[in-house]
Amino acid sequence: MAILEKIRKRTTVLILIIGMALFAFVVSDVLTRGGFGSDKVGSAVGEINGEPISIDDFRARMEAAEGSFGPQATSTQIVNSIWDQTVRTTILSQEFEKLGIEIQQDQIMDLIRNNPNFTQNPQFQDANGNFDEDAFRNFIAELRVNQPQQYQLWLQSEAALIQAAKEQTYFDLVRAGVGATLNEGEMDYRLANDKVDIRYVRVPYTSVPDSTVSISKEEIAAYIKEHPKEFKQEAARDIRYVYFEEKASAADEAAIEASLKALLEDEMEYRQELDSTVVTPGFRNTNDMMAFLDRNSDTKYDTLYKAKAELPAQWADTLMALEVGEVFGPYRDGNNFKVSRMMDRKPNGSVKTSHILITYQGAERANPSITRTQEEAREKAEELLAEARKADAQFAQLARENSDGPSAPNGGDLGYFQEGVMTEAFNDFAFENPVGTIGLVETEFGFHVVKVDDKRDVVRLATLSRTIEPSDETVNTLFTEATSLEMAVTESPETFRTIAEEKGYTVRPVNKIGAMDENLPGLGAQRRIVQWAFNGDTEIGDIRRFDLANGYAIAQLTGTYRAGTMAVEDASVRVLPELRRKRKAEIITAANQGKSIDEIASSNGVAVSTATALNIKSPTIPGAGREPLVVGTAAVMDQGSTSDLIEGETGVFKLEVTSKTEAPALDNYAPYAKTLRSSLGPRVSGEVYQALREKAEIEDNRAIYY
Repeated sequence: MAILEKIRKRTTVLILIIGMALFAFVVSDVLTRGGFGSDKVGSAVGEINGEPISIDDFRARMEAAEGSFGPQATSTQIVNSIWDQTVRTTILSQEFEKLGIEIQQDQIMDLIRNNPNFTQNPQFQDANGNFDEDAFRNFIAELRVNQPQQYQLWLQSEAALIQAAKEQTYFDLVRAGVGATLNEGEMDYRLANDKVDIRYVRVPYTSVPDSTVSISKEEIAAYIKEHPKEFKQEAARDIRYVYFEEKASAADEAAIEASLKALLEDEMEYRQELDSTVVTPGFRNTNDMMAFLDRNSDTKYDTLYKAKAELPAQWADTLMALEVGEVFGPYRDGNNFKVSRMMDRKPNGSVKTSHILITYQGAERANPSITRTQEEAREKAEELLAEARKADAQFAQLARENSDGPSAPNGGDLGYFQEGVMTEAFNDFAFENPVGTIGLVETEFGFHVVKVDDKRDVVRLATLSRTIEPSDETVNTLFTEATSLEMAVTESPETFRTIAEEKGYTVRPVNKIGAMDENLPGLGAQRRIVQWAFNGDTEIGDIRRFDLANGYAIAQLTGTYRAGTMAVEDASVRVLPELRRKRKAEIITAANQGKSIDEIASSNGVAVSTATALNIKSPTIPGAGREPLVVGTAAVMDQGSTSDLIEGETGVFKLEVTSKTEAPALDNYAPYAKTLRSSLGPRVSGEVYQALREKAEIEDNRAIYY
């Protein structure tokens, strides 16, 4: 009885447990496992606020995401993208946990019901086109039992949905606290519309020569110490390299061009066994072009007819002008030498048309919303035909306003096409009528008001092509030269540049390479060089030769930068101008203290100027540039008063307020408050996350693994 009593007391708990189990085939255990899995196996690829990121989990995320990247994406690009996603997800998830933000089980199905990727999928719709929850549940259950790999992908999609929902909740909470009052709206209005006129003098900083201002290393160091956030740096490396590009020499190009020329004419060969001379037709005379190009060309015989726009732009006019049988070349097209022979020409073989499609209920591919009958469609098409044939008719506008076809937004323009592309009746009308003809054509899609816009010739060319590539001799010479330089500079690393330039090579520096960078200027994607530069065993001055896909690079490590605060030498480029400006401001201020505007102008050889209708929101002074402190000072001064010396962006100012105009009061500042709120809302997610990331302690070990 005691056991039964305990069961009765826990009835509610049991019901909840059973309910959760029944829901499991739709909802994964993502709520308890915290994202992509909590098993931390192996080493960490990084650590975020003390939470390690397992290399195994990271690799699993990469594998899951690789399909979403295009074929041009490199592995390093994928790594960097997944890392950024992981950092974001982890930082935000930590915030969710602190705040207790969760997505409950009943909310998960709500997310799915409101996601068009699911609701608009016919697989999950009933006979009326509505989302069928049972069909969706059955689909997930089927995946779980019979397609475990697909089920794992679903779990990841589900986790992404839940994460997105949590982010929405979190940022909505932040947005709720970001607003603008009517007072703030009024202030924004006045900042933009209160005007001030000034009379001023400016002594530019350029009036004090840089050579007269001495800044010590200690002053730079002190400035860096006062502004540490401005001088944070990631670990970086400097290298320099000499690139030996494996490309065809002038002699190689000449040989390739000569080999093409030799194939143009017939080859005569005496065969002793036949006791006669056999003629092998060349490119100019061969009757079996396909076989000839198979034997002698790097590209096959393309039998398609082509319009001028499809030919190499540089040679299109020349190629189109060839007579049938005429040959042109050799000519260079990109990285190929080519010879082309005109095989055939079709006058007016490409037609450009525009049309207005009027479809009807039951026509092929007709929009289900169209209810007009076939006869009604015919009547409307005939009306439009009459309209289109008028002298002042704008066919494109008629198409945009009336066509049921997908080309309507483009004015009905179908572009150029060749024989056989369009449905038969449409094709016949386009090719059988002259340019300018407008007529009515009926097809299985409906009624078309067709306009023949243009016609062009198409041609069939046979092209003998050879890729321009280096010869074996050139490749061997390049290897010898690269090896020779490598040996010379390895013996004397400190003379890397001198030796390379004496041999006639260009030394290219690359500065501040990041640990996860990949592309190097002049070399493209070279992850191996970056990894070498960051290897703990590589020291400044070390040299190494890298075999690249199209040559060699002799690289030398020339500088290293540790993560943290920049060294004085590295930061001086940024600090010196600022410290010089401040020192110049002190010099100018000291020299002009107590002087009037006119006295300052006279003693410094500058003019007294005026500026009108200045406002704080756009603090630009004509002739002086952006000067927020100067304009802000003027805005709070009384009319007729004169300022002290002001340290501006471009010089030292002294000003007099000659006039102030307050904007007229408004009955309601709500529109300005609303504009402020509207401008702040979209910035919340980006700026909040950026603040969290800057505050986070992130350890990045990607460079160890990739």
